[in-house]
Amino acid sequence: MKTSHLSSPADLIIHRKRRLAAALQHNLLSLLPRGSGVHSRRDAGSERARVIWNYAVGRAPGSPIAPSLPGCPGSVWCRGVSGQRLRPGLQLNIALCSLSPGSQAPPAVETGGPAGPPYVVSSVQTSRLCGAPVHPVTDGHMNRKECRSAEDGSGVHVVLGNEACDLDSMVSALAFAYFLAKTTAKPAVVPVLNIRRSEFPLRPENTFLLREAGLPQEGLLFRDEIDLQALHRTGRLALTLVDHNVLPRADSSLEGAVVEVIDHHHLDRVPSPSCPLTVEPVGSCATLVMEHISQRAPEVLDRQVAQLLYGTIILDCVNMAPEAGKVTPKDSQSVALLEARFPDLPPRGALFDALQNAKFDVSGLSTEQMLLKDMKAESGGDVSLAVSVVYVILETFLQRPGLQQELCEFCHRHRYSVLVVMTISFNERKEPFRQIAVYSASTALREQVSQALERAQNPDLNLSPMSSPYADIKAYLQGNTLASRKKVMPILKAFLRGLERRTGHYGEEEDSQVPPTPMNSLVEGCPLDNGPPRFSAEAILEKFGRMAEENSAEDASSGGP
Repeated sequence: MKTSHLSSPADLIIHRKRRLAAALQHNLLSLLPRGSGVHSRRDAGSERARVIWNYAVGRAPGSPIAPSLPGCPGSVWCRGVSGQRLRPGLQLNIALCSLSPGSQAPPAVETGGPAGPPYVVSSVQTSRLCGAPVHPVTDGHMNRKECRSAEDGSGVHVVLGNEACDLDSMVSALAFAYFLAKTTAKPAVVPVLNIRRSEFPLRPENTFLLREAGLPQEGLLFRDEIDLQALHRTGRLALTLVDHNVLPRADSSLEGAVVEVIDHHHLDRVPSPSCPLTVEPVGSCATLVMEHISQRAPEVLDRQVAQLLYGTIILDCVNMAPEAGKVTPKDSQSVALLEARFPDLPPRGALFDALQNAKFDVSGLSTEQMLLKDMKAESGGDVSLAVSVVYVILETFLQRPGLQQELCEFCHRHRYSVLVVMTISFNERKEPFRQIAVYSASTALREQVSQALERAQNPDLNLSPMSSPYADIKAYLQGNTLASRKKVMPILKAFLRGLERRTGHYGEEEDSQVPPTPMNSLVEGCPLDNGPPRFSAEAILEKFGRMAEENSAEDASSGGP
């Protein structure tokens, strides 16, 4: 078994960022005009950095640079600075910028970094490796071998967590990607967190554990920073799913790229000889990742990885308390192994309390943020359904001012037909207390979903109706407190499949109270929602290539050099 030179999760993050930055620098280099000081792509990484740096010395966030590179059809506005630095002697910051022909300057975001040093601004923040604009920040210059490896089309192996991006999903992706990077010869293994970067602060338990383990969250790669579809279309994507075993409908086109699955949820995937499955009903997916590492390459398990896995399993299994109904013998074995091998890990109880307090702290969050904090979605036909776990009792949630209007706007904004809210809290004995609410502007759809939950037998949720202050919200006390979202989701998926079989789609049985969807909402990642539009790498490179050919033709006709 081949072992890579990476020695820690932090090294993996740096290694991944270097590869992305190599592709970015290579693309920028190919666009520099004559006389820029670079005569060959064989220049050292430091010279590349210096030339790119010299392109926009002293440009502050929010300031235009026109033109910064040849062929730019409009102003390029600096959107913010990473705040990162290269090694001593290579003072380089890469700014996050958008190419927006003829547009006004957007407000600066994520401004940072020490005052004074020049900013580097690129009008083509692209990477052939990712196939779309990315936000790479290099921690050192590239050597020629690394640059070729990033550019040779050899592909990337992405380890992808689920769309809730809870602690289990994040750590499983990070730890398994680290394991693959240490034990395989694949050119690039990248953990991807399946949410937008802007949503990450809503998960304080994640940021807390990263901080405790000494891992910088700035080095993480999020779903809105990599174009998996573009990679797959060009045959350069291998995909491992962790903490889920089937892709949502929006990602169904990536199915052919899935090469392995590690999960602890209900199995919805059809087994295939070409895709190994590790699916067991343990308390935490991190337990299964831990098992993979300890059985195949125990030397990979260092202190940082151990702390990530340890904290995740303890939180998922409610401090290993049998009363919570989450822990299994395999979870207990994993925790015991980690404690024996790394006796300096934080005390179990103290770590659990810190993570639990962070997870349940919703003070200061808006209703939308509370719903997005831990949400999964499913669709069937024309019906899109979201299930959010909320960490307050239902009575408190229902008393939020303006809740009915906020739920209506939330479903309209995110195009959900139904919203199921599952609340959870724990008593002093670590026993869970659960409640459920079902919201929909459609009376028929709200009743159908509620009946599916009431009549469920596998498992029986033992629902008792509660009073609700709103006619379009049905509320229940959940007697089966061991039925988490992991067990409720299969009930709702079965409902959606049945609905789709019966009607082919959800018919318009009544006029919905939800206003018509604006055209802007029909486009994923629409510029009006997320700032100026981002162009794909292929489109930008093709445009510059065309301009270069036109310039060459003009030079030839004029007798120029």
